[in-house]
Amino acid sequence: MPELTLSDGVTLHVEIHGEADAPATVVLVHGWCLDRRTWRQQVTALKRLGRRSPRVITYDARGHGRSGATELGGATLGRLGEDLAEVIRVYAPSGPVILAGHSMGGMTIMEYAHAYPEEFAGRVAGLLFVSTTAEGHTHTRYGLPPQLATLMRAGEVLGAGLLARSGPWAPHRLLLPALRPAVRWLLFGDDLDDHALQVTMRCVGRTSLRSIGGFRASIGAQQRLDTLAALAGVPASVLVGERDRLTPPACAESIAAALPGATLTVLPGAGHMLTLERPDDVSAALTAIVRRATRTRRPRRVTNRLDQAA
Repeated sequence: MPELTLSDGVTLHVEIHGEADAPATVVLVHGWCLDRRTWRQQVTALKRLGRRSPRVITYDARGHGRSGATELGGATLGRLGEDLAEVIRVYAPSGPVILAGHSMGGMTIMEYAHAYPEEFAGRVAGLLFVSTTAEGHTHTRYGLPPQLATLMRAGEVLGAGLLARSGPWAPHRLLLPALRPAVRWLLFGDDLDDHALQVTMRCVGRTSLRSIGGFRASIGAQQRLDTLAALAGVPASVLVGERDRLTPPACAESIAAALPGATLTVLPGAGHMLTLERPDDVSAALTAIVRRATRTRRPRRVTNRLDQAA
């Protein structure tokens, strides 16, 4: 599998599926403390589209999976948006691109749109946001009463700061069996396939302490509803689990309200890990976006920040 050395020297592990002359390219961007393996079932679904099958790119974000470690200063959503731009320029230099992001991956897409509005407008033909937010931790309550949620967030932020300075290693993988109940409670809903939890635990085990802690501040602070409001004309779907404790339905509702023409789907009983927990629903939404994007594209204009200011 190819590796991409980014402009700051970090190496990304990239996987490419499909032909270079496919009608479109889909880039799948994973979430915080996860890696490209969370998208495997969607990759398989896209391969079944026959002559409409797109080229599919998955990659491990810096500090995650098989990609290289990041310096603490590079553990930001803004840097992840830059990384996504580099991935697209190298592996999908032409043709329509469909972007799908889960959790932090969705926030990464928003950062790319914010940093490169004209490039985004000229290339991106479809969007899928899964279990993500454009408002940092504004709506995050962990499924707890407000006072307990405030205490938990304070503890999480403090702990993240300590982990961020612990270095690019992952000793917590030795503690995964003990962490399993907490991860299951935090990330999953009513019904759980044990394989989905196993994949999640393996991803968490490969994420460095620096990445677990380092990205937390940026994730909590992001505000990109204005960026989404400028993306008129891009086919888009927004999915969220009814029982998502990290990015609850209010997060998806605000994204859908800001993004003109977006379709919102709330999946009953589901939690945060929809790509593994409800893979068929995610795959159906993604393939529908791909089918729309691979039809004859009409010229469109995306409002940028200068237009809004005029």
